[in-house]
Amino acid sequence: MKRQIVLLTLPQMPFFCFPESVGIYQDEPDHSVSRSAGALNNFNIHYVASGKGYVELDNKVYPLGPGEAVLYFPMQQQRYYSSEDEPWDVRWFHFYGSGLRHYLIERGFHKSQLWTIRQRAAFEQAHEELLHEAEQHRMLNPRRLSILTYALLTEFVEQASPLSGPKSGTSEHRILEILPMMQQEAVQPFILEEWAERIGVSTYYFCKLFRSVMEMTPMEFITRCRLQMAKQWLVERKEDTIGTIAVDAGYPSVSYFNKKFMEHEGMTPSAYRRLYNG
Repeated sequence: MKRQIVLLTLPQMPFFCFPESVGIYQDEPDHSVSRSAGALNNFNIHYVASGKGYVELDNKVYPLGPGEAVLYFPMQQQRYYSSEDEPWDVRWFHFYGSGLRHYLIERGFHKSQLWTIRQRAAFEQAHEELLHEAEQHRMLNPRRLSILTYALLTEFVEQASPLSGPKSGTSEHRILEILPMMQQEAVQPFILEEWAERIGVSTYYFCKLFRSVMEMTPMEFITRCRLQMAKQWLVERKEDTIGTIAVDAGYPSVSYFNKKFMEHEGMTPSAYRRLYNG
């Protein structure tokens, strides 16, 4: 099964990024692509939702499985193909934009071509939204196409890690499963031992695993959750004092709350409240 849309290339590009084509190939065991260097002047991300396929890089063959992707910069040689025994469900998009090379290089995406996506559902949903828009409206809403392409690209940038070393899919899944609970309970005292116990690992391994999945420590994640809730309350709970909101967000010390808020937002909680409430 194939769903694919090829779009008009804009000669005078008014957007940061724009799709040249987007699609899905499922149950296509003969899917095979070879492009010589210089043949494709677009960025290309191929992501495997299920099944298996292969990528050839520097005369070596690398398998790609669920949650893994290959990223090509413009003009690069490309060679990838589906497994005949386990045909891949591959989601892909080709895109371009004048500032994209610098954007991706600045974030280190030139250092590897093979990647693994940590939170697959969000990436797959963003891809489906872009594909649906292209199927339904083609070029009628170019600004929305650009917005959806950027949303998909930022999901990749945020969630992608270089593909190397042994896979720990089961352990990663355990971390992803408890993230909603950690977010919901973030304002409560954070006790590392209790969270490690919930997934049945040591505190050392919990921290190591958490960092490998989220690229931050558990406490950094808790801090982000607390500050996000505090920001929401600063806007909504206009009658509450900064001290009350600090305590409710898990910060008994107002001075420490102000310090963490300033580190993340570049302003004090009071200044943030004035900015949104006038």
